[in-house]
Amino acid sequence: MGAGHDHGHTHTHVPATATAAAAYRGRLRVALSITLGVMVVEIVGGVLADSLALVADAAHMATDALGLGMALLAIHFANRPPSANRTFGLARAEILAALANCLLLLGVGGYVLYEAVQRFFTPATTEGGLMIWFGGIGLVANMISMSLLIRGQSESLNVRGAFLEVAADALGSVAVLISAVVILTTGWQTADPIASLVIGLMIVPRTLKLLRETLDVLLESAPKDVDMAEVRSHILALDGVEDVHDLHAWTITSGMPVLSAHVVVRSDVLNAIGHEKMLHELQGCLGHHFDVEHCTFQLEPSGHAEHEARLCH
Repeated sequence: MGAGHDHGHTHTHVPATATAAAAYRGRLRVALSITLGVMVVEIVGGVLADSLALVADAAHMATDALGLGMALLAIHFANRPPSANRTFGLARAEILAALANCLLLLGVGGYVLYEAVQRFFTPATTEGGLMIWFGGIGLVANMISMSLLIRGQSESLNVRGAFLEVAADALGSVAVLISAVVILTTGWQTADPIASLVIGLMIVPRTLKLLRETLDVLLESAPKDVDMAEVRSHILALDGVEDVHDLHAWTITSGMPVLSAHVVVRSDVLNAIGHEKMLHELQGCLGHHFDVEHCTFQLEPSGHAEHEARLCH
């Protein structure tokens, strides 16, 4: 292949966050088991106490169990090697799971909000004592899970997401306990649907945020923490670079951004320093300033873009 057509590729590395998260795989499994167990307990308690707040908190815990499961799924797929047909492995499966998760959570959150509003018009008699018992169990379990993940959340974004899921669970349990105390001390049954509204409003906004991020990945938008104008300016600042075109950045899955670009370099510079050194400079430039997992560069002489456009119509 001619000198103007050389392609350069960085080596693919396992993201640092994946390595850190893998060290907490066991703790994530324990936290997931606790969350699922408490979810079942709260569903039973919600039925026995006729408490929508408990059922809503159980639904909230179901969303967080899915979040913990996806954290484990991400670690699992990150450690699987790519194949000849699946050159990025099965990493995108995490995003598809997230999309299914979003649709489920919107349904759950919408149902909780609908039932809470209905209870304002048709109040139910809620057993505050049972709510305290089951809400207390949920809070204690969430505190245990938080203690398992608190160290890892400072080392891994993946674990931090799981930690925030559990922390949100703890807040839901607090809402249940507060409504139970209000019912026991004042007999004001409206406290239960109010707590349900609070829990439902905790589910829906986070789900919409996750849905937006998921669609951004599926639509191959540029990663939100990668400023494309800044990337372009960094490349153009390198000695000998005249232009950059076909600059693209997208995300394969969480924590795996990819970038490709055609870089026009003066022939005298390429002859002086060589293609390999220019590629190293490009890779070093992006590696120091941007967290991009995989970069591909095509080095081109001046005027090659017009020739390339005719070939690629």
